[in-house]
Amino acid sequence: MKNVRIYTDGACSGNPGPGGWAAILIYQEVEKEIAGFVEETTNNRMELTAALEGLKALKQRCRVGLYTDSAYVHNAFTKGWTISWELNGWKTAKKDPVENQDLWKLLIHYANNHEVTWYKVKGHADNPYNNRCDELARRQITDHAKTKGEETAR
Repeated sequence: MKNVRIYTDGACSGNPGPGGWAAILIYQEVEKEIAGFVEETTNNRMELTAALEGLKALKQRCRVGLYTDSAYVHNAFTKGWTISWELNGWKTAKKDPVENQDLWKLLIHYANNHEVTWYKVKGHADNPYNNRCDELARRQITDHAKTKGEETAR
């Protein structure tokens, strides 16, 4: 089985507001950057989307080290929240509906296709891959804002 590292990050301008996500997939010496934009979203949705899209990009079952600066994403898997949510009919411990269920369900599905180890990295610190993901995600927002401004000006 291939060993792949995936670094992820999401960004949002306002919360909610326009958002971007990014992932860097690393296999041996090969790096692949992917990123995307959502017009109206939240930071948590972008963090989830980054991890989801990173896993979706894999073409076969892999051993994955997934690095995120999102405690929300990391803790959901490492502290068993996702298992509890599924067992409780997608309700929190307070019996409220789990937010972002659509993305959580997809992320769980794709994570289950691989052997994923979840790693928490400090955001905006000394990890060059996390910093690059942050840059790519934020660039999605600014690039789309420019495009939208140009369309409005026409």
